[in-house]
Amino acid sequence: MIQLKKKFNEIFFAILKYFKNRRATTTVLLVAIFFGFGIYVGYHNGPAIDKVVNVSNKETAVTTTADFAPFWKVWNSINEKNPGANKISDQDKVYGAISGLVGSLNDPYSVFFKPDEAKLFESDIQGSFGGIGMEVGIKDKVLTVIAPLKNTPAYKADIRPGDKILKIDKTITTNLSIEKAIKLIRGDVGTTVTLTIFRDGDQEPREVKIVRDNINIPTLDTELRKDGVFVIKLYSFSANSAELFRNALKQFTTSNTDKLLLDLRGNPGGYLDAAVSMSSWFLDGGKTVVTEDYGNNIKAKEYRSQGYNIFTDKLKFAILIDSGSASASEILAGAMQDYKKAILVGDQSYGKGSVQEVVSVTPDTILKITVAKWLTPNGNSISEKGLTPDYKVPFTKKDIEQKKDPQLDKAVNLLNNWSK
Repeated sequence: MIQLKKKFNEIFFAILKYFKNRRATTTVLLVAIFFGFGIYVGYHNGPAIDKVVNVSNKETAVTTTADFAPFWKVWNSINEKNPGANKISDQDKVYGAISGLVGSLNDPYSVFFKPDEAKLFESDIQGSFGGIGMEVGIKDKVLTVIAPLKNTPAYKADIRPGDKILKIDKTITTNLSIEKAIKLIRGDVGTTVTLTIFRDGDQEPREVKIVRDNINIPTLDTELRKDGVFVIKLYSFSANSAELFRNALKQFTTSNTDKLLLDLRGNPGGYLDAAVSMSSWFLDGGKTVVTEDYGNNIKAKEYRSQGYNIFTDKLKFAILIDSGSASASEILAGAMQDYKKAILVGDQSYGKGSVQEVVSVTPDTILKITVAKWLTPNGNSISEKGLTPDYKVPFTKKDIEQKKDPQLDKAVNLLNNWSK
């Protein structure tokens, strides 16, 4: 390029000297020379991608005012200057660019999956996988435990909702996506992963070594306490949870008690349909359970009760929630709170109230993108701050050490002294 400019300068000044005493034709000729030179330089020094790449499978073009010149300049600079650029395929660079594009949304739940990550995502949907058994999310830009699953390695290692994961083995989790974090946490059964955990109330982070195992997601347990409180502990909203919940309610109706306690603490959610079905046992047909708000002048979608509603106003109903109650848990609890069918006891819920849609980009890549927000029947956004319990009861480190459960105790006390 430097040599080309030098040669052009020699030609330019020679022409300028020749036409020094000429009239307007001089100006016209000089403009023509500059224009021709610009075309020549532009063709030989423009983004290489424009000249050598044949773009195939092109989507419908969109109109944008964005300037793509910086992108191509960076692309060429990487290829020309970075010593490791030739070790990365152009396709992987494109994947990286797509990930950056999705990352610009600042939404931890919108993610592009490369082929290897897409396989991991699909294994999640199947419900049985190898790992340590906990749900994680990004909260206040920090990788945070939503909830450990019952009887899993994470549960047995005393991992708790709200624990902040600072490192996974030697990898610092700052700016790490949820999917990449999950990929690092998982591994072959029998191998060990070390998590550096910081818990509110602790002075320093601590390392927790956990042995990976096959993980099967649990669903629910039931118990009729001696004081007449019937407890349903729901661990997840899985594909079969609605049917199991129906069976649990059948046990409740034959237990000769009117005091029902639904424990959603540490329940990270799951299937929306399951939450709607469970809500239907307590609501009249047609009542809104949750609304999907798409914004952008797109009509909202309402999910309504199927109207099983087998209980009268005499039902004494309490729901336990905490920072590990998320997604479908918040839908069910939020509907019961808004319609005053149940009182909520415990801590603020997690606040995972967004709807993701899975888009197949190519046969082996996936885009999971947020398309809407969940609103409770009263129009409150779950994703803004979660649900606020009617009775806020903290669960302290001292309570855990002394094996006390003040949240459960409070809910039981309210049910036994019901005055809703």
